Amino acid sequence: MFEDIVVSPKRSTDADSRAKRQPRYNVILWNDEDHTYEYVILMLKELFGHNIERGFQIATKVDADGRAVCLTTTLEHAELKRDQIHAYGKDEFIKNCQGSMTATLEPVE
Repeated sequence: MFEDIVVSPKRSTDADSRAKRQPRYNVILWNDEDHTYEYVILMLKELFGHNIERGFQIATKVDADGRAVCLTTTLEHAELKRDQIHAYGKDEFIKNCQGSMTATLEPVE
């Protein structure tokens, strides 16, 4: 009775087979006068794995432009990195430093 029924697997279309990319976000580090280049470079090395040269480039850009992109990634990962920057602590090289640097997220267009 069921021998005549043929079930074929659903064929995926090109649209179905393409992986959807998650939106990307920039982690933005903001300049202030309470943190040294040494602090920024060390923080970027420890939190992002940037080498000293890349850390220096970002520290220079933050100082010159008031902000710099540290990383472009998915929202969840960007939120983690922003929170790690905020939790990193004060700059021990500056006596009156009150705490961590400021970081924000912005969507990549």
